[in-house]
Amino acid sequence: MKPGTFTQLYTHLVFAVKYRESLLHKNIRPDVFKYMSGILTNMKHKSIIINGMPDHVHILYGMNPNVSVSDTVHDIKRSSSLWIKDKKIFKGAFAWQEGYGSFSYSRSQLNNIYKYIEDQEQHHKAKTFKEEYMEILKKFEVEYEEKYLFEFFE
Repeated sequence: MKPGTFTQLYTHLVFAVKYRESLLHKNIRPDVFKYMSGILTNMKHKSIIINGMPDHVHILYGMNPNVSVSDTVHDIKRSSSLWIKDKKIFKGAFAWQEGYGSFSYSRSQLNNIYKYIEDQEQHHKAKTFKEEYMEILKKFEVEYEEKYLFEFFE
């Protein structure tokens, strides 16, 4: 970054396991999320919290403005998929579903979104991933076409 350049960009990413398979079991999630955090750090982002459920992931990070959101998601998905395959965590294939959601937050909102991501298990006792994702899209007034959303197999 150039001298005299100051940024504060907080981004919340959401993406799903291909076919929304429940592959990210509780016992492996910490290792997968730690690896993803390392990817963010290597890209000079600031990993704040990563959590999720067996079929999807939430990532909150401080964004390096020199790296686009799409490049960040591409690298996280690609590198984590290769790592999961290399570690032979699953007997079958593993892949992330196409697409992602990316939402920005201000510094004053960090505690709330952090807590929201931290409490995913509790949150999903009351809401499905589809309900959660649709709620986020509406909250941020994101226009979308249903056919381009994640494949929700509910």
